[in-house]
Amino acid sequence: MEKEQVRLSENKMGIVPVNKLLVSMAWPMILSMLVQAMYNVVDSIFVSRLSENALTAVSLAFPIQIILIAMGTGAGVGMNAILSRALGEKDQKTVNRVAETGVFLALASFVVFLLVGIFFSRPFFLSQTDDMEIVEYGTQYISICCIFSFGIYFELVFERMLQSTGKTIFSMFSQLIGALTNIVLDPILIFGLLGAPKMGVAGAAAATVAGQILAAIVAFVLNHKFNRDVRISLRGIFRPKLDFIVNIYKVGLPSIVMQSIGSVTNYGMNLILIGFTPTATAVFGVYYKIQSIFFMPVLGLNNAMVPIIAFNYGAGKRSRITKTIKLGIIYGIIMMFIGLAIFQTFPDALLLMFDASENMLSIGRVALRIASLSYVFAGFCIVCGAVFQSLGNGVYSLIVSFLRQIVVLLPAAYLLSLTGELAAVWWAIPIAELMSVAVTTIMLIRINRKIISKVPDNV
Repeated sequence: MEKEQVRLSENKMGIVPVNKLLVSMAWPMILSMLVQAMYNVVDSIFVSRLSENALTAVSLAFPIQIILIAMGTGAGVGMNAILSRALGEKDQKTVNRVAETGVFLALASFVVFLLVGIFFSRPFFLSQTDDMEIVEYGTQYISICCIFSFGIYFELVFERMLQSTGKTIFSMFSQLIGALTNIVLDPILIFGLLGAPKMGVAGAAAATVAGQILAAIVAFVLNHKFNRDVRISLRGIFRPKLDFIVNIYKVGLPSIVMQSIGSVTNYGMNLILIGFTPTATAVFGVYYKIQSIFFMPVLGLNNAMVPIIAFNYGAGKRSRITKTIKLGIIYGIIMMFIGLAIFQTFPDALLLMFDASENMLSIGRVALRIASLSYVFAGFCIVCGAVFQSLGNGVYSLIVSFLRQIVVLLPAAYLLSLTGELAAVWWAIPIAELMSVAVTTIMLIRINRKIISKVPDNV
């Protein structure tokens, strides 16, 4: 027991200089998130070579994918924050039980989406379009992603264990393997290369789940071999305690709901845009894929901040918390400013990656330039979300997300669509983000006054 306490007290999250710690933990996550974003983009690039209807089908599938991933990442956020705090408090028993509960929740989430994939894939697409080619493509794609979702869920939970204990380099390694597997398999399975069957849109889904399953296996092995801060037992996984589930979801549920709100927004925007032309829906899907290249690195920074802040909150080191927040905001804004500059300067080049027609280019260049005006504000809000989550106040992020997407974005997009001008609809995105940054600032001031300022500074 004494050796365990010494090992936990020497965790790098409590002693390494903050800037060095944040950069060292963030860059592997940023790189792996970038690669993940790239393989989502590559999926759509290859699918766009089949037809614009195939690209539209994958775009319409995005709301279900958002919810699928939200279930895993939300539980991961809760597990990450609680596990890191327990490490800071040197509570090994809680560390292990939280990890075991995380594995149980991954299994439960898979069962839910197995049923979604079998019974609800086709009705979902029929609710959006009566173009049967799009319905067939979409049903093939999303049913495979759901039925084999055990890969993404176990990948997320084992990677979160690595991230929570500061071993982000291993997390990066497993994510890279999964992403590269997907990228390599995409053209092989979509177009039937190297003797493989030509699967079309279904091949893109098969490549995705294959990469996720392999990443899950690698993440499990890396935890078993190198993560001595967490020890899980099969018995513990299948005997979950309700209080641990409640505590994980208390922190993670706002993140789940927040991302699920994004699914509702995406679905609503698709319905609004398809009223103009299916090409507008394809543009919206492409925009979401491209924006992930710039949002994912900030989310990687977010993932690095959560365990650092949570650990030092548990260890009572206020100055390390505040420095992490300040540096995170600076880095997040810089990253998103780079995205803004690229979207404003090279919209055509971005769209042509997806074999854009002249009509898609004319719609897309306007959409990308207007939507990206929100990026610097979004960087600030994403980083502040990490602060809220790591201090057990993920509900703040939920409130901001609900106001931005449900109260402002969708109503604004609908009202602007009544002008009959498609270009006007895109302005709903920066309008919503302006509101988001205002509310987020108020929340950050509040959490600083109520929690951060009262943390002792045991440096």
